[in-house]
Amino acid sequence: MDGINDVAVGVKRGSDELSMYNSPNSGMSSISDGASNGSDSKKLRVEEAPPSRVLHIRKLPNEASETEVIALGLPFGKVTNILTLKGKNQAFLEMGTEEAAITMVNYYTTVTPHVRNVPVFIQYSNHKELKTDSGNQRTQAVLQAVSAVQSGGSPSSDVQEALAAASSPVLRIIIDNMFYPVTLDVLQQIFSKFGTVMKIITFTKNNQFQALLQFSDPVNAQQAKLALDGQNIYNSCCTLRIDFSKLVNLNVKYNNDKSRDYTRPELPAGDGQPSIDSSVAAAFSKDSNSLLGKIPGALNPLSAAAAAAAAAGRVALGGHTGSGGVLLVSNLNEEMVTPQSLFTLFGVYGDVQRVKILYNKKDSALIQMSDANQAQLAMSHLNGQKMYGKIIRVTLSKHQTVALPRDGLDDQGLTKDFANSPLHRFKKPGSKNFQNIFPPSATLHLSNVPQDVTEEDLRLLFSNAGGTVKAFKFFQDRKMALIQMSTVEEAIQALMDLHNYNMGGNQHLRVSFSKSTI
Repeated sequence: MDGINDVAVGVKRGSDELSMYNSPNSGMSSISDGASNGSDSKKLRVEEAPPSRVLHIRKLPNEASETEVIALGLPFGKVTNILTLKGKNQAFLEMGTEEAAITMVNYYTTVTPHVRNVPVFIQYSNHKELKTDSGNQRTQAVLQAVSAVQSGGSPSSDVQEALAAASSPVLRIIIDNMFYPVTLDVLQQIFSKFGTVMKIITFTKNNQFQALLQFSDPVNAQQAKLALDGQNIYNSCCTLRIDFSKLVNLNVKYNNDKSRDYTRPELPAGDGQPSIDSSVAAAFSKDSNSLLGKIPGALNPLSAAAAAAAAAGRVALGGHTGSGGVLLVSNLNEEMVTPQSLFTLFGVYGDVQRVKILYNKKDSALIQMSDANQAQLAMSHLNGQKMYGKIIRVTLSKHQTVALPRDGLDDQGLTKDFANSPLHRFKKPGSKNFQNIFPPSATLHLSNVPQDVTEEDLRLLFSNAGGTVKAFKFFQDRKMALIQMSTVEEAIQALMDLHNYNMGGNQHLRVSFSKSTI
């Protein structure tokens, strides 16, 4: 076991050995073991022991694993020992330095640490170090492996297995239940707490947002996986699923909103994928209190580890209603674009309130969404897409609202107010439209199809919109169908032209992007 003796892991045997932790002069006996309440946590502050690199963690859920307790400490530095008191729902965690322990305690006084969504309490222990039997438990092989590598030792054979899995500095990240957009910058902020993030590539595969992220050192990848796998970026959505990639080095060609090599800032942005500019960066740094902005229902983002990343990185999407809800869209086809077409396309990702095509620069427009989250969603899905033959650029505008023209002033129909439009998709709270937000795709989902309309009618209608219909499929009840165009650009154009198209008998066709293919 050479090289890993500085990580001792064990569970004390026998109640007499535990008594030292509960003796009256240990300063802990005054803390009740009952259910947590407000006064209990206040009491904790008063009777705090002086700083020590050993921390006492209380109120752990029954099923909490040692790995989860270790994850609380990992973002702050090296964890050198752990002792769990299973029957008492408590644990002692020994950090490598007193400084790391102080940083950890200071951080968790402002942000409540959680293990398995249960709030836990952390305070300094009266012990300066932990003395435990170095029980060689398989479950701790991973932590021992991390420590062995950190201290430059050579891991023993029973640890090499754990190390083999963790020898890649590249993590593969899948985001499940992606209700809100997750950008490359958000990933960089969360993961950089664990080490230097060198490169990130994001892509969509099997209709899932995925990323490959390369650290400078496999140990950092190991720690990030241990701490973040299974955590939610936002409350109850955007769950991180992390494993090791078989790749050991990523090859990034472009620095834009899909990929980034932080070691080579001189890389080009590539075709039609602009790099994120300062206006977006400013939006990210607006709110200093939370991991990812004040998104409704997401005030309690990632626990422990990533919360620490937030403290270090100060990421935010600034989602206060009315702030940051305006987008600037540029490189539009000024011959073709109308406020109505922009309303229809951007309306797939949120409720568009107003659209203004700029009088002196008709290839640009301001679009006011109903809140910042919808603006972020529309930007992440539509930036870099092709509309009327031109690759459009979508960024957050510094404007807070879109002004209407003064009374009596004719602005040639360039500004339009859609606040009272009956076509908003997300007016009803909890509308099922929220679950059907997908990136632009060649396949469109049609609904509200009248009973007497045939496949031939729909194929003709969509061909006339200037595209080629590749495939068509009715759903069983024939009120809905999938129609596949030959390119995403054709599908975008068909959606703009035919969403809300009157099919006769006052039945209006509903068109949205589908995640399915035919």
